Amino acid sequence: MAPVNARSTNVVILGGGPGGYEAALVAAHLGAEVTLVDRDGLGGSAVLTDCVPSKALVSTADYLRDFTVAADLGVHLTEGTTDLAHGVAADLAAVNARIMRVARAQSRDIARRVAEVGVRVLPGRGMFRTPTKIAVEDPQGTTRDLDADVVLVATGATPRVMDTARPDGVRILTWEQIYRLKQVPERLVVVGSGVTGAELAQAYLGLGSEVVLVSSRDRVLPGEDPDAATVIEEVFRNRGMEVLSRSRMAGVEATDDGVVVRLEDGREVTGTHALLAVGSVPQTAGLGLEQIGVELSPSGHIVVDKVSRTSVRGIYAAGDCTGVLPLASVAAMQGRVAMAHALGDAVAPLRLDVVSANIFTNPEIATVGVGAKEVEADQDVEAVMLPLATNPRAKMNGITEGFVKLFAQKGSGAVIGGVVVAPSASELIFPVTLAVQHRLNVDQLASTFTVYPSLSGSIAEAARRLHATD
Repeated sequence: MAPVNARSTNVVILGGGPGGYEAALVAAHLGAEVTLVDRDGLGGSAVLTDCVPSKALVSTADYLRDFTVAADLGVHLTEGTTDLAHGVAADLAAVNARIMRVARAQSRDIARRVAEVGVRVLPGRGMFRTPTKIAVEDPQGTTRDLDADVVLVATGATPRVMDTARPDGVRILTWEQIYRLKQVPERLVVVGSGVTGAELAQAYLGLGSEVVLVSSRDRVLPGEDPDAATVIEEVFRNRGMEVLSRSRMAGVEATDDGVVVRLEDGREVTGTHALLAVGSVPQTAGLGLEQIGVELSPSGHIVVDKVSRTSVRGIYAAGDCTGVLPLASVAAMQGRVAMAHALGDAVAPLRLDVVSANIFTNPEIATVGVGAKEVEADQDVEAVMLPLATNPRAKMNGITEGFVKLFAQKGSGAVIGGVVVAPSASELIFPVTLAVQHRLNVDQLASTFTVYPSLSGSIAEAARRLHATD
């Protein structure tokens, strides 16, 4: 693409989530006139109703879990109270109030940052009149038109709702509605054992709920590393969660004092509340995309290439509305790549093979690069897995579950993937991601100093075990 004069370019961004606001920052830095149209608050669902709130909830549950570990380490309360595991409780109203404060504070920080670089933010909803003209309807119903040289669509996704399981926001809840609860549910039935379902099921288990997890697959987290998923399911069961595998939900109904979840095999599961975690759908309807020729997939996602271009020149898309990968980090990178490409800056196409991802269960699961399925099909890949229970820092911290796994190419020893199951795996995966991104080999990783004792020492040890001796 030929360089453009960014200072004479009008960029309009629809959606203020990670894909939108990160794109706005890049476009403003490159000198474009940037208008960001947002109807929910900057940060989008990632900040206001999904990633930030859910991980804050998980962190609260993890804090309560620390009391159990503390008891195992010999720490106890004075005045004759020694049962740390059952001597504390969560005030859910206070917990959720704090979570919402954290989310709003993060949204304000983002708004402050985009204002600093000169981005104009218009509250409201945008739709295409033509590929270069956007109609924006503000909250009062007034419509204005914007001319655009470049448009980025970053409208995100919303929880999937089924006709047989309609959320009411009181007993039957989506992952956006759970922060309305004032009390910890006595018995929570979580439908869906993917990332969202697993994280929130364990969070509420840690907060004191009796939790039933309904999974349509053979195991929880079916899309993850099998060894990691097995560890998490064992943790769930050992901590008292009821996991119903190979159990597909047929419908959910509210009763006078709770809910009934009906399964396709005729069984019924009762609870006080139900949490629906059955996926999401892109927010692409009503934007005028079809009328201007933007290609959509059968699922309604916007089809994009590796630099976030759609099928219409000058129109880009980023984030969950594209269906590339439902990660805030990927959305942000898509937005940055889109603006760099559109405005003639140096750009590298999006590489999904180096994306690191994390599941915020306890322990966490972090992954990068190739996974177990690819390794099974490739005879030229070696793997090693070290249990964390043998790590001295893990012993000190009372960590008994988890592992470090590395994948490397035979011959070259290039690190091509890894899995970490551990507390703060989201932090521990970073050196593995660096190795995968820059094609470091196992000897380079192994010869890098690590602190002793540290959990990261297991990463270096795994690399040493992959050293070729012939």
